[in-house]
Amino acid sequence: MVLAIVSCKEQGSKLPAIAPDVITEKTPNDTDDPAIWINPEDASKSIVFGTDKETNGGIYAFDLNGKIIEEKSIKNIQRPNNVDLEYGFQLNDSVSVDVIAFTEREKQQIRLFSVPDMKPLDGGGFPVFEDESDIEQRLAMGISLYKSPKDSSVYAIVGRKIGPSGSYLYQYKFKSDSTGVSANLVRKFGSFTGGKEIEAIAVDNEMGYVYYSDEGECVKKYHAEPSMGNEELACFGGELFLDDIEGIAIATYPNGEGYIVVSDQQRGQFNIFSRKDNRFIKAVNLSTTETDGCDAVTVPLSDRFPNGLFVAMNDEKDFYFYDLNKALDLK
Repeated sequence: MVLAIVSCKEQGSKLPAIAPDVITEKTPNDTDDPAIWINPEDASKSIVFGTDKETNGGIYAFDLNGKIIEEKSIKNIQRPNNVDLEYGFQLNDSVSVDVIAFTEREKQQIRLFSVPDMKPLDGGGFPVFEDESDIEQRLAMGISLYKSPKDSSVYAIVGRKIGPSGSYLYQYKFKSDSTGVSANLVRKFGSFTGGKEIEAIAVDNEMGYVYYSDEGECVKKYHAEPSMGNEELACFGGELFLDDIEGIAIATYPNGEGYIVVSDQQRGQFNIFSRKDNRFIKAVNLSTTETDGCDAVTVPLSDRFPNGLFVAMNDEKDFYFYDLNKALDLK
């Protein structure tokens, strides 16, 4: 079923509201962006990590019932903005760990922790945008992780509050050796129209693409592999959004099937695009307000989430959880 596009002049979604299956406990300040970790031993014990964006902020861990897991949460982070997760980062010849990475805007750095033991791997943080003399251009915001199918290297693609077109995003390669983990700059890329900002970033590991929201123009698409070059591959969807183009979630299925789900923030809905060719499919109203970040997994997690999980930030200091098929209105 394809739903009609609402006029861009209309504020607020006119689509039928889809209620969440779970609303999480509230964080102290301002929720922003989630990342879902699938527990390989028991999917029902998977964890949703979400940022609480303030000077005394943190990364809050939630169970699938929406309860905060205090011992897995990371507190006293100076304005964490976005968070992402990757599986199987190689620490040494015999040990690999799952990791979360997040931006710490007021310290102009990114952080890296192992999951689920929540141990820091970064010696206190990796500075980013160090070659910028203007501190405003070092304020890290968006982040997404990419694991290369070529050699299993793990990269962080990082955006900031403001930056120049052509080098708005910096990509860092994580490297682990006997001295610890380092983050090394490997490229700068990303066109920007100006006027607003680039915050939301998402990577499709299997297809090898990175998507980001140039908030005032469109969703932009590039190769995630540094050696593939910095050519812009697509700029799509801009005419469908009321104002800010925000959070991006990628729901992946075999053979390139799946969906790219993008928050139409001021309208209070989500636009869904084909993962294969980026064509618009439909919009859905998930009952959230002013959604920034979102995330999706297609693995069954529990009786409540048998088709996977979609998580969306809500502007009431919480996150909404949905069975994925319900969120995407899949029959």
